[in-house]
Amino acid sequence: MRFFTLEGIEGSGKSTQAKLLEKYLLEKGRRVVLTEEPGWGELGKVVREAILDRRDIDLDSYAELCLFCADRAQHVKNLILPKLEEGFTVVCDRYCDSTVAYQGFGRGLDLDLVSRMAEASALGVEPDLTFFLSLPVERGLFRLKKRRENNKMDEEPLDFYARIDEGYRKLLEKNPSRMKLVDASSSPGDVHRRIVSHLD
Repeated sequence: MRFFTLEGIEGSGKSTQAKLLEKYLLEKGRRVVLTEEPGWGELGKVVREAILDRRDIDLDSYAELCLFCADRAQHVKNLILPKLEEGFTVVCDRYCDSTVAYQGFGRGLDLDLVSRMAEASALGVEPDLTFFLSLPVERGLFRLKKRRENNKMDEEPLDFYARIDEGYRKLLEKNPSRMKLVDASSSPGDVHRRIVSHLD
């Protein structure tokens, strides 16, 4: 297994756990690349700014979907696939499941279309294992309030995140061999140990 992704609602601790997983794999002697979506590369920076930071741009939900998928296709072509072919282990903070959960369930777009676009944008590269960091929606939003800076996605209402959480759980039911449920309500160290237990 060489391609791992982390998923979950805002405030679930994905970025922290991605870094801890990178450190763990490096200690095991692997060559590791840590990356994220959106935001890798020049296109990713532009996409991330348009979707998350530019408050003067009122994005249509389908436009948002297309931007996420464009970012992923470039990300896979220019970083993920080449590194996997070179023998690296890749750890990615968000991937296709985020698109289905956020744009399909959260935004209410056609699920079949969103799923097909997410799959197509991955260029045939599927994670070996995906860790879904499960956290009560209210607790995730409470954690967001502690951040110094929030983006536009962080400011969506509670019901938006409730739909996303429901979407992740349906994806979990659909992909039990790939997606692993990880209780993210305790300390970062405890959550990391739960992730490692799935790897071991």
